[in-house]
Amino acid sequence: MKSTGIVRKIDNLGRVVLPIELRRIFDIDKEDPVEIFVDDNYIMLKKYQPACIFCNDAKDVVNFRGKNICVKCLEEMKTKA
Repeated sequence: MKSTGIVRKIDNLGRVVLPIELRRIFDIDKEDPVEIFVDDNYIMLKKYQPACIFCNDAKDVVNFRGKNICVKCLEEMKTKA
């Protein structure tokens, strides 16, 4: 894991501000959902990107009847139907 050298304090409501530089690098905009992971003593944040329920690809995902399916799997289902 690489250190950025950036230190932020947690406010009295438990919030921390992500620096604009990191938000730009990771393409995180206002109100984007962020997924939280815990590994031993580390807390990791990742921009949440829903993935396809079949192939787990997060690229070109559409929601069909409440399920996330990528365009590739959707096309494959159409040809096999």
